[in-house]
Amino acid sequence: MTGQNVRNVLSMFDLDASAYSADILPYGNGHINSTFIVESTPKYIVQKINTCVFPNPDGLMNNIALVSSHITSKMKATGEDASRGTLHIIKTKDGQNFAETPEGEIYRIFEFIDAISHDNAEDPSQLYRAAKTYGKFQKMLADFNADKLYEIIPFFHHTPNRMKTLEKAIAENKSGRLDKVKKEVEFALSFKDKISYIVDGIENGSVPLRVTHNDTKLNNFLFDKDTDECLCLIDLDTIMPGSLLYDFGDALRLGASSAAEDETDLDKVNFCIEPFEQFTRGLLESLGSEITPRELELLPYSEFLMTFEVGIRFLTDYLDGDVYFKTHYPEHNIDRARNQFKLAAELDSRMEELGALVKKIYSEVV
Repeated sequence: MTGQNVRNVLSMFDLDASAYSADILPYGNGHINSTFIVESTPKYIVQKINTCVFPNPDGLMNNIALVSSHITSKMKATGEDASRGTLHIIKTKDGQNFAETPEGEIYRIFEFIDAISHDNAEDPSQLYRAAKTYGKFQKMLADFNADKLYEIIPFFHHTPNRMKTLEKAIAENKSGRLDKVKKEVEFALSFKDKISYIVDGIENGSVPLRVTHNDTKLNNFLFDKDTDECLCLIDLDTIMPGSLLYDFGDALRLGASSAAEDETDLDKVNFCIEPFEQFTRGLLESLGSEITPRELELLPYSEFLMTFEVGIRFLTDYLDGDVYFKTHYPEHNIDRARNQFKLAAELDSRMEELGALVKKIYSEVV
C-alpha cells in the first residue's frame, strides 16, 4: 500500500482542508495494520485495517468509539485535556467510524497525538508511570458496562481453553516435532490444575468483569516528549470485556523480564523484581481501594499466568507447524516457549514472596 492509495480515501473523511494535499508517509512499526501519517495541520493517523485479523470492523471500531468517548467525557468533566488522553476517531463524511473502498478495503483515521513511545523501559520509573496511567484508565471506565463491548477475539485469555488447544496439538502432532519437545510438553501439562483461577473468579464474581486492553506492552503507552509523563494507552484494537489481571500480567511478562522473549541463553532469562514493584506501586496508587481483595491476591499469579499462557501458545504453534506466529528460523517458536517457561517456573517458585510484596505496597499507598 502506498501514500497515493491512502490519499484516494481521504476524501471520504471529515478532515481539515489542508489534509487533502499534505504529504503522506509510512508511520510506526506495527505488524498487523498498515499505518500512515498525514503531515497536515493538524496531523492525522490513517490505518488500513487488516480484516484477516479483524474480520468485524464494525464491532472493532464501535468498541474503540464507546471507550474513547467515555474516557473523553470523564476527562472533560474534571477539566483535563482530553486531546492526549485517549484516541479520537475522525468520522467519515456520512458519520461512520470507518470507510470501505469499492475494493472492500477498510480505513480509519485518528487525530495524531504528538508524543513518543518506548519499546523497553529505560528505567523502572517508566513502568511506574505507565501503571498509574493504566490505573486511571480503569478508574475512568469503572462505571462503563463492559458487556456492551464486542468480543474481538473470543476466549483470548481463557487459559484453560488454551490448554485444550495445546492438548489437541499434542494429539495431532501435525509438524512431527513432538518427540523433540517432550520435556516442554511435560512442563506445560504439569500446571493444568493451576490455570483457571482468574476464569473461575470472573465466573463466581470475585474477579469483576472490566474493560481490558489485552495488549499492555510498554510501547502501547504514549509519553510526553519533554517530561516523559505517561499520557494514555493506544492501540485499542483488542479492547474487550475481561480482567485487569490479564493486563497487569501481560505488561510485566515483558516489562519484568531480564531478556527478550526469544533469548535462547536461558541463563540470561530471569524475573526482575524492581519493575514488578514499580508497576504494582503505580497501579495501586492510581486504583486504590477500587481493586478487589481477590484481584489484589492474584496480581503476582497473573504475571505467572500470562507468561505461562504465552509459552503454551508458542509450544502449540510449534507443534502445529508455525502457522500463527511469525518466525525467523525453524526453532523460533520452541525457543520462545522455553524462554517463557523459564520465567513462569521462577514466578511460580516466588509466589509467596511476591504476594507479601503486593500486600506491603498496598498497605503503604491505600
